[in-house]
Amino acid sequence: MTTSSTPTTTPSDPLNALTLDQLRARTSVKWREYAPDVLPLWVAEMDVTLAPGIVEAVSRALRDGDTGYDHGTRYAEAWASYAADRWDWHVDPARTMTVPDVMTGVVHALGVLTEPGDVVVVSPPVYQPFYQFVPGAGRRTLDAPLTAHGRLDLGAGGALDRAFAEARAVGRAAVYLLANPHNPTGTAHTPDELERLCALADRHGVRVVSDEIHAPLSGRPGVDDVPRFTSVLQVPGGERALALVSPSKAWNLAGLRAALLVAGRDAVADLARVPEHALDGVNHVGVIAQTAALETGREWLDEVLTALDANRALVAGLLAERLPQVRYHRGHATYLAWLDCRDLGLGDDPARVFLDHGRVAVNPGLTFGAGGAGHVRLNLATSRAILTEAVERMASVVRGPGNAGVA
Repeated sequence: MTTSSTPTTTPSDPLNALTLDQLRARTSVKWREYAPDVLPLWVAEMDVTLAPGIVEAVSRALRDGDTGYDHGTRYAEAWASYAADRWDWHVDPARTMTVPDVMTGVVHALGVLTEPGDVVVVSPPVYQPFYQFVPGAGRRTLDAPLTAHGRLDLGAGGALDRAFAEARAVGRAAVYLLANPHNPTGTAHTPDELERLCALADRHGVRVVSDEIHAPLSGRPGVDDVPRFTSVLQVPGGERALALVSPSKAWNLAGLRAALLVAGRDAVADLARVPEHALDGVNHVGVIAQTAALETGREWLDEVLTALDANRALVAGLLAERLPQVRYHRGHATYLAWLDCRDLGLGDDPARVFLDHGRVAVNPGLTFGAGGAGHVRLNLATSRAILTEAVERMASVVRGPGNAGVA
């Protein structure tokens, strides 16, 4: 595969602008956790060149010494403008609060809505840190697994109905922590599903907190033949919900993170109860980067979304040809692929086999909770050459571990 030479690409293809040698020079966790012979397709970092407007905004802040404490509402105003243009979602900046990152914001929301020992319902397989941050905040997780088709189980007597009833059985407060779009499956929840969720939660007296960090990585109005993103705050019944949003995933800014906690119309009082120290860790340069992404990076993001569409099709074709036993449902959002590898005969943790014998790092499905055994999560946000090589290495493991090659 291409390494040191300039890759064949177009100027408007951020996912194919860097060679493998250039990527291996990076010092972030994606490229330093494993040995140099491993192709890393695991953690949620993208192998892209950054949007020029972000580079200029951060460089200007550093040149000017604008590296103090964060202040003001420009970030919230930029998000409001983006959300209105993209999803017809009208966000009032006065109903927002800047927080250091999404999961920190989730913890602050749980601190306002619940007490230690209360239950937080989640729908596995789901984003692994839900199982780390919720207990860390002194709350208990309770599973309401997705259906066999990877959707929220919203029926009467279904998983959510039962979990909400159990969470509220002794009259204690409870929260449902939603991943919207869903991580790791890439599912875009429909407005009908979100409305039914809010109605079910309200019936049981459960509050909804929604992690919406992957929102910009969804269909583009008038371009993609997929459902566009809908915030839980946009649907009837979402007035009492809280949502966490950030451009950090879509514009590859995990190292310059900052997020917004957004309150529904009837949850503003809850937002006001978030302690003032929640603002202590906000990274001002991160806010500058996030704001620049929203204000100047829309064309760049559209190029990334186009490349991701191509990568989804590429991986689907490669799997059909090289690993037909693997089931892959192409999600509508995120840059993550949820692969059902149970028919490969590699046990509950195929990720370990792919790493040890194929030198490909993917996320073990087991870490995402119930329903994750025999699955892996693969990061699509890389070059076509790397994806092609990775699937070939994974296929070589199935043919026989002794035949697995390394680039």
